[in-house]
Amino acid sequence: MLVAKPGLDGHDRGAKVIARALRDAGMEVIYTGLRQTPEMIVSASLQEDVDVIGLSILSGAHNAIVPRLMNLLRENKMDDVLVLVGGIIPDQDIPALKQAGVAGIFQPGTAMDDIAKFIRDNVKPRAVPAG
Repeated sequence: MLVAKPGLDGHDRGAKVIARALRDAGMEVIYTGLRQTPEMIVSASLQEDVDVIGLSILSGAHNAIVPRLMNLLRENKMDDVLVLVGGIIPDQDIPALKQAGVAGIFQPGTAMDDIAKFIRDNVKPRAVPAG
């Protein structure tokens, strides 16, 4: 799983808490740090061959960042990557994010166990290449 802080938002405590909680739940987690562009996130996701991308967005830029990220994932044939968004996401923005391809949206107060369970329940197993 890759956890990223896209945009100009400089608050990363929540992203670090999520990354640590998911690591403690047994997941391999890569945290990219602050001020990531969609291009940087997709590049890191390709390099690390991730199953899940988690975006932590508090800045309100989700309506611009998420569609760009989803387009880049499609262009790179990464349609099987589960995309999650957490942070300050107004209820009225959720349908458009889901339509763009976001699998799960987690607002403040979501229990860490619920996020880990969602990931476990929704990550698609990868086929093992024939050797």
